[in-house]
Amino acid sequence: MPGYAANVRIFVARLAGTAVFDPAGDQIGRIRDIVAGVRPGQPPRVHGMVVEIQPRRRVFLPITRVRGIEAGAVVFTGRLNMRRFEQRATETLVLGQMLDLTVEVDGEAMIVYDLAIEEVRPAIWQITKVAVVKKRRRDPRIVDWREVSGLDTLQQDQGAAGLIAAFESMRAADLASALHALPDKRKIEVAAALDDVRLADVLEELPLSDQMGILGTLAPERAADVLEEMGPDDAADLLQDLPDEQSARLLALMEPREAAPVKRLLTYDEKTAGGMMTTEPVILPPSATIAEALAQIRQKDLPPAVAAQVYVTRAPNETPTGTYLGVTHFQRLLRDPPSTLLGAVIDASLDPIRPDLPLPEVTAYLATYNLVAAPVVDELGQLVGAVTVDDVLDHLLPEGWRDGG
Repeated sequence: MPGYAANVRIFVARLAGTAVFDPAGDQIGRIRDIVAGVRPGQPPRVHGMVVEIQPRRRVFLPITRVRGIEAGAVVFTGRLNMRRFEQRATETLVLGQMLDLTVEVDGEAMIVYDLAIEEVRPAIWQITKVAVVKKRRRDPRIVDWREVSGLDTLQQDQGAAGLIAAFESMRAADLASALHALPDKRKIEVAAALDDVRLADVLEELPLSDQMGILGTLAPERAADVLEEMGPDDAADLLQDLPDEQSARLLALMEPREAAPVKRLLTYDEKTAGGMMTTEPVILPPSATIAEALAQIRQKDLPPAVAAQVYVTRAPNETPTGTYLGVTHFQRLLRDPPSTLLGAVIDASLDPIRPDLPLPEVTAYLATYNLVAAPVVDELGQLVGAVTVDDVLDHLLPEGWRDGG
């Protein structure tokens, strides 16, 4: 990649999630933030970039190592220090802490919407421009950093709209990683500004300590709403670790229909099939057609592991169901005519597992039959849920893996 010319202006919000490549052209991670030093009376100077590498480790890339910034790519030279990034007291995260600041421009209160960095001298980058907007409006005005006062001020009621907009296209797991890395104050502000569905998706990807901390800052009614939007298995895992009184109160505030599967999951041991399963697999009667089944698994919000198979049961077709008849895999659905009834394409060679089956045996079952999910059936022959491979991995990985440890 060719070098870039000095004085190229780059708006920081657009860098969020940009791929980072080493000198050999291999992608090693993505940009998660820009680190700057804010000094009174002087332009904020860029120290470097926070790069997230797998698995969820954040490292520091000095700006002096950046060789090129182009659309969709950052290339660095030299070697990357793999030591975990730790923010210094004199440093500020541009995305995490400067977006949404209330500042003063020409005596008028404005909100920081974005910031631009420029290479003012070889390997010397500074924040030179600030995009600001009036409250409740989204018509940015770009001003010189000298015209802005308040960039170095800690604010108690900082908003989060700009930060959320910068991270809008991120997967929930990546937004969770970005949220985890923020100071507690910003973490709470961002969580409060997310809508219930997005916050639920993010909570499912956060370490337990963050989940409990964020849930504790929400009004009980909103906390219950967010729990309703989470998968029942994730909600049950979280409630299981809360104090009994708080857990019972939140369950009582949830809609009875949403609370019922969570309560059932709480009756099982955490490291059994029943404790890990999802209560919302794809379920259809034997009289449904392959066309109907394909329409169900095409839903974009359905996790891939859940969409890999359709469970066939007698009515009712919600867990706990009527009699479990069997499972049909999506590959089989693609091979037969759309008008074929599901009862004719059931895989009868696989026996379901019981809710009390322990984690090691669940793991062995999935590995033995090369499955991404398994049906869980109770002693009455009713389908009560399905264990997916991601549920199993969550319990097999060491504690704290979501921290990047």
